[in-house]
Amino acid sequence: MRILYILPGSGGSFYCQNCLRDMALADALRQRGHTVISMPLYLPATAQAAAPDAVPVFYGAVSLYLRHRFAVLRRLPRAWFAPLDAWPVLRLAARFSESTSAAGLEDLTLSMLSGEEGRQAEELQRVAEWITALPSHEKPELIVLSNALLIGLARTLKQAARCPLVCWLQDEHVWLDAMDAALRSAALRVMAARADAVDRFVAVSASYADRMAEWLALDRSRFRVVYPGLDPSFYRQADPTRQPPVIGFLSRLSAEEGFDRFVDAFLLLRRDSRFSDVRLAATGGPSADRRFLKRQRRKLAAVGALADAEITPDRFAHDRVGFLAGLSVLSVPGGSAPEALGYYALEAMAAGVPLVLPAHGAFPELADLARCGVLTPDAQPETLARAWAELLADPERLRRESERGLAAARTHFSHDACAAAFERTVV
Repeated sequence: MRILYILPGSGGSFYCQNCLRDMALADALRQRGHTVISMPLYLPATAQAAAPDAVPVFYGAVSLYLRHRFAVLRRLPRAWFAPLDAWPVLRLAARFSESTSAAGLEDLTLSMLSGEEGRQAEELQRVAEWITALPSHEKPELIVLSNALLIGLARTLKQAARCPLVCWLQDEHVWLDAMDAALRSAALRVMAARADAVDRFVAVSASYADRMAEWLALDRSRFRVVYPGLDPSFYRQADPTRQPPVIGFLSRLSAEEGFDRFVDAFLLLRRDSRFSDVRLAATGGPSADRRFLKRQRRKLAAVGALADAEITPDRFAHDRVGFLAGLSVLSVPGGSAPEALGYYALEAMAAGVPLVLPAHGAFPELADLARCGVLTPDAQPETLARAWAELLADPERLRRESERGLAAARTHFSHDACAAAFERTVV
């Protein structure tokens, strides 16, 4: 099957769960004999991504933003902005792309969701014309959208390709929750109105499928669940009984992901004489609020713990495997909204790192499937510190959690299992 996979590039400036899922699935589908053409919009998919050779650059972030923000620029010929879509320019722009929030970008979000009725109609038409001009043996037989924030493309591109279109669902709530309430409601209405162009919604967990079906007021039967996967051979096995123990955090180092509560829990754990030498390791990209990270470092320094804390925001981009292999436990408290998946949980399993996670969102599903993971009733520092201490004090349990996680990564959450489930879902 020829598959056109459209994804919003993050530029590699933060730990992007959707990007990791998309790239792992695309690779697995290729290994299973499919032709997969990736079309990154806005920015490169990762910091190391090479310029795409099979597709032109569409919706380049720099020209997209300028033409949307300044009406006078929309009167200029599109060709004038071609230099801004050059890969070196987009790679440079990616270095300064730190926001994963819709705050301040609500009007652009609504315009993108509106598709041919939005301000980016000309760019959408360019994509449609590119598809139409493809020789018949190169035309896509399936279009995949990385998430529902791209649903504005669906109607026009489906008509151009004359093929089915499926849409993943993961973490749309993070972007939408940051919007003004009235604009958020408007965005959901537009998404629901455009859902008719989607042949199948594919959610990353059953809990998220339920949530999005309710948000979009769509029949739950239109949603399928496919758990994302990864290549377990990519990871090195950790020794969770290592001394001194290392508590790890792999996600954006922000209040939204609970990094401040993670630091507070670490300081509480060190008060226990059994774990006074415990270390902290954290990566995943910086917070948009630079002062936030400085406050966390100051808390650690105030009690002499900063020397035992490795906080390297960008290590995930070049040494995620080494980072995970050095952990005893991985724990991400998260924010107020339940997690749609938590790709970091799958990566921890693949490295044999035991998990401590809050019992909400997708985590109970993952724990049931994997038969591992410590779930806490809440993500408050006291609760986390207590759970970490109980786990670290039981080496046999650490080894059991590690072994079960490794087994789950090789079965339920392997990239091949994901690709096979995806095939069954869309065929």
